[in-house]
Amino acid sequence: MIKINKGKRFQQAVDAVEEFLRKTKGKDQASSHNSSEEKNRRNSSEERGKQSAGEEKRKASLSEGKLKKGTGEGKKRVSSVSSERGSKSPLKRAQDQSPRKRGRPPKDEKDLTIPESSTVKRVMTGTVAGFKWPPSVSEPVKDSDPHFHHFLLSQTEKPAVCYQAITKKLKVCEEETGSTSIQAADSTAVNGSITPTDKKIGFLGLGLMGSGIVSNLLKMGHTVTVWNRTAEKCDLFIQEGARLGRTPAEVVSTCDITFACVSDPKAAKDLVLGPSGVLQGIRPGKCYVDMSTVDADTVTELAQVIVSRGGRFLEAPVSGNQQLSNDGMLVILAAGDRGLYEDCSSCFQAMGKTSFFLGEVGNAAKMMLIVNMVQGSFMATIAEGLTLAQVTGQSQQTLLDILNQGQLASIFLDQKCQNILQGNFKPDFYLKYIQKDLRLAIALGDSVNHPTPMAAAANEVRVVQMCVT
Repeated sequence: MIKINKGKRFQQAVDAVEEFLRKTKGKDQASSHNSSEEKNRRNSSEERGKQSAGEEKRKASLSEGKLKKGTGEGKKRVSSVSSERGSKSPLKRAQDQSPRKRGRPPKDEKDLTIPESSTVKRVMTGTVAGFKWPPSVSEPVKDSDPHFHHFLLSQTEKPAVCYQAITKKLKVCEEETGSTSIQAADSTAVNGSITPTDKKIGFLGLGLMGSGIVSNLLKMGHTVTVWNRTAEKCDLFIQEGARLGRTPAEVVSTCDITFACVSDPKAAKDLVLGPSGVLQGIRPGKCYVDMSTVDADTVTELAQVIVSRGGRFLEAPVSGNQQLSNDGMLVILAAGDRGLYEDCSSCFQAMGKTSFFLGEVGNAAKMMLIVNMVQGSFMATIAEGLTLAQVTGQSQQTLLDILNQGQLASIFLDQKCQNILQGNFKPDFYLKYIQKDLRLAIALGDSVNHPTPMAAAANEVRVVQMCVT
C-alpha cells in the first residue's frame, strides 16, 4: 500500500524511519552484548578481590593471635578493631553493601537512550508532519474556483539524478534480464515513485530547458523520440536510448503525445505551421503539448488549428532555469485539455516538482508572463542594489547576508547574488529571453489597460544591458 498509493516524500520518510529502527536495533543488541561482558568482567574482578581480601584478613587474624599470646594486649587490639568497624559512617557501610558490586552497570551504561537521528528528525517534523492524506473515492475534491485547480505532483524537492545512475541501472537490468531497454529501468526509477506512461512520447526542441526535460524523461523510463533544428544536439539523447525523428511531422505522427519547447512566439508558430511541421502529423487522437513561453493569442491560435484536425492540445509553460530543468525541479503551468493533462502526469513528475492546472487555454501563458515579469523586475533590483553597495563602499557580501536574514531570503536571491559576487555570469536563462517575456508582459498589461511601470523600467535596464554587451 505504501509503495503504490502514497507519494514519493511519504515513501522516503517511511524508508528513513525503517533505516533508523534498523540502526537502533543494531545498537541495542551491541549495547546488550557489551553490558553482559562488562557484568561478567566485574563479577570476576569482584570474586578475585574477595579472595584476596579474605586472604589478608586470615593473615591479620593469625598475627593478632600471636600478639595476644605474647603481650596480653589482645583485648585492647580486639576492642580497637571493633571500635574502628563501629566508627564507619552509614554511607560507607551502605556503599559496601550496595548491590553495585553484584554487577550493576556503571553510570555510563545506565541510560542507553540513543539520540534521535537528525535526518529522521527532519523528515518526521518536515515531510511527515506536513503530509496531507489524499481524499477517499467517496470524498469529492473541493475547488472553490473551477477555472483554477492546482495539482501538486510532489510536495517537496526531489534529489537530482545523473546519466551515470541510469547507465549503471541499465547494466544491472542487462545482467539480470538480458534487456537493455530504457523501459526496463522503470522498476528501479531513481525516486521510486514514478511509473512511466506506456504512451510514446515525442519532444521537439533541445535548448537550455528542453535538454534537461528530455534527460529526465529518459531517466524515468519514458520512451522518447526527439527532434531539434540542429540535429547534432540529438546525439547525446540517442546514446541514452532516445529515438530520432527526422521532422516535427514525423515525430507527431509516430508518437502519442508530443511536447515542444522553443524560444518565442514566432518559433512556436513556425514549428506547427511551417513545412513538415506539427500540423502535418496531427490526426484524430494525437496530442500536442506546447511548453514554450509565449503570449495568450499565440497559444490560442495554435490550439485552434490542432483541435481543428482532431488533435488534443495542452499548453504547459515551465518556470525555472537550466539548472532546475536538469534537476527535474521545474514548476509546470498547464491549461487546456484536462484529460491530456492527466495523461501527462508521469511526464510532469519526471520533469518538475509541482504542476498547476489553470483552466482554459491562454491562462497558463498569462500566468507564466506574470511570473517572469516579477522575477525579471526583482533581478534588476538585486543587480542595482549590489552595484550601489559597491560604489558607496559597502560590502556586497554583507548586503547579501543581511538580505538572507530578512523577509526577502530565498534560494533565487542567494544563488543569483553568489554568482555575481563570484564573477560567474554563465547564463542559465538568456537575457534576450527574459526581455522577450518582459515585453510580452507589458503588452498583456496594455491589452487590459493596466499599467506595468516596474516591468517597463526593468525592460529599459535590459535594453541598456543588451546594447552594452
